[in-house]
Amino acid sequence: MVKQASPAPPRIINKKARFNYEIIERVEAGIVLCGSEVKSVRNGQVSLEEAFARIDDGEVFLHGCHISPYEQAGSQNHEPARPRKLLLHRREIRRLIGRVREKGQTLVPLGLYFNSRGLAKVDLALAKGKRSYDKRETIRKRDQERDLARALGG
Repeated sequence: MVKQASPAPPRIINKKARFNYEIIERVEAGIVLCGSEVKSVRNGQVSLEEAFARIDDGEVFLHGCHISPYEQAGSQNHEPARPRKLLLHRREIRRLIGRVREKGQTLVPLGLYFNSRGLAKVDLALAKGKRSYDKRETIRKRDQERDLARALGG
């Protein structure tokens, strides 16, 4: 009998990031998690809404990411809002340091997922904050596309 592949865990997406920031460049980074955090991420109990990445002493850390405690972990549970280390090559970190020093650019997580090998990955973006008029333009385009789809669809 052929073994069935387990369903893929949910991909957690930061919807506000694409609305509030203009994405300049994307980078995939590994993330250091403890056991109960992995279980919570697999259950989809993660919030990336207020998360950002910061470079401290040549290492990249994810701040503001809330991973809910895993109920069955008991006393072995993790702290929900602790900074988590991101794994990048040294050359990538150096390049990002130079880019982040430019005015108005920051590192924002776009999503959190497990790759085909079962490793937790963060889709990190080098981004620049949008102005309010840029956000209104985004809303206007989205409404026009929705109206067009309605007119064509029926």
